[in-house]
Amino acid sequence: MSHISKPLFFTLTLFIFFLCNSVYLTWSSSLSLHFPLTSLRLTPTTTNSSSFKTALLSRRNPSRSSSSPPYTFRSNVKYSMALVLSLPIGTPSQSQELVLDTGSQLSWIQCHPKKIKKPPTTSFDPSLSSSFSDLPCSHPLCKPRIPDFTLPTSCDSNRLCHYSYFYADGTFAEGNLVKEKFTFSNSQITPPLILGCAKESTDEKGILGMNLGRLSFISQAKISKFSYCIPIRSDRPGLGSTGSFYLGNNPNSRGFKYVSLLTFPQSQRMPNLDPLAYTVPLLGIRIGQKRLNIPASAFRPDAGGSGQTMVDSGSEFTHLVDVAYDKVKEEIVRHVGSRLKKGYVYGSTADMCFDENIGRLIGDLVFEFGRGVEILVEKQRLLVNVGGGVHCLGIGRSSMLGAASNIIGNVHQQNLWVEFDVTNRRVGFSKADCSRLSP
Repeated sequence: MSHISKPLFFTLTLFIFFLCNSVYLTWSSSLSLHFPLTSLRLTPTTTNSSSFKTALLSRRNPSRSSSSPPYTFRSNVKYSMALVLSLPIGTPSQSQELVLDTGSQLSWIQCHPKKIKKPPTTSFDPSLSSSFSDLPCSHPLCKPRIPDFTLPTSCDSNRLCHYSYFYADGTFAEGNLVKEKFTFSNSQITPPLILGCAKESTDEKGILGMNLGRLSFISQAKISKFSYCIPIRSDRPGLGSTGSFYLGNNPNSRGFKYVSLLTFPQSQRMPNLDPLAYTVPLLGIRIGQKRLNIPASAFRPDAGGSGQTMVDSGSEFTHLVDVAYDKVKEEIVRHVGSRLKKGYVYGSTADMCFDENIGRLIGDLVFEFGRGVEILVEKQRLLVNVGGGVHCLGIGRSSMLGAASNIIGNVHQQNLWVEFDVTNRRVGFSKADCSRLSP
């Protein structure tokens, strides 16, 4: 996930990394759980334009069960700029609001001391949970062996493992590394999972890290697959839309069309590549009836990893490398160039903005993945209302994030089932009316 700078959504821009060689948590069964997903609009101070996660962690994942029990778990949840879940953590459980982020690894919850003036409304109280424990300084995660791939940790005055996350926009979260259970029901309880317990942060929500790293929630809990359906978000500030989220098997999956993930050998170190992201083979982009003349190399990692295309729930906007962004802008200008809002840039990365919603003049936007797999963004929702009467194409320039990657953001995943089938290393898509799926 990211902390966002300016009004772009969450994608944890960690300039810090984790080593997890000795962590191996086991769980005898994988869960099949269902949550309605709600969208919650974040204020500009809590958003992070950096939707590129640079956390490079060990790619070795614990083995996962290939099947999930045929039961589900439901809970009310919300989507606007971020996908927010309310999950039950601890024994007995305490409800915690977490941002679902497929682009980051370490999950963390709010554990602010009660003595502070304004603790987050869902701050976790460790003293109330019998399953809570701190990681001591002697734990392997506090004694990294490879400095270039570590999360900065230190021993606090109580000999506990302290960590710090700093984001590109100056926001941060820091606290102790801990172990805690997710208590979904009396019969569905995870083992103690390693989490961050933030005692200081500039955000009110925690993070549910869902990438392919060994310390992500899905890896530690051995979840074989998960999926979500993001509803069309409301243009009215403060109003969230409700969609759905599944851990495990999704009863709607019969209509899903899948694209295989690109994989990278653990030994293949590329400076611009995030090997833990869900990397897909984007083949091209269409606007209206025209397929843009973008070289295929713009969407595939080169020798240094540049050009990777990842599916990221923790980013609001989609971002493209320069050669692809320039072709998109060239086509937009051809259609409605005279209407571009001059000198206006949203979130420091997106400059295709207008004083009105003129998507009808541009046409549909399509991301092509091959084998009939596409993401279709219909012209009536091509532009995003960013406030103040301004509407922007939901695409930014990734180089302005300091990234060399293409990122499919959540704004272009609306009204879609998106399934991450980790066991079979593929991502599935299917059109849906996501607002009608939640209870």
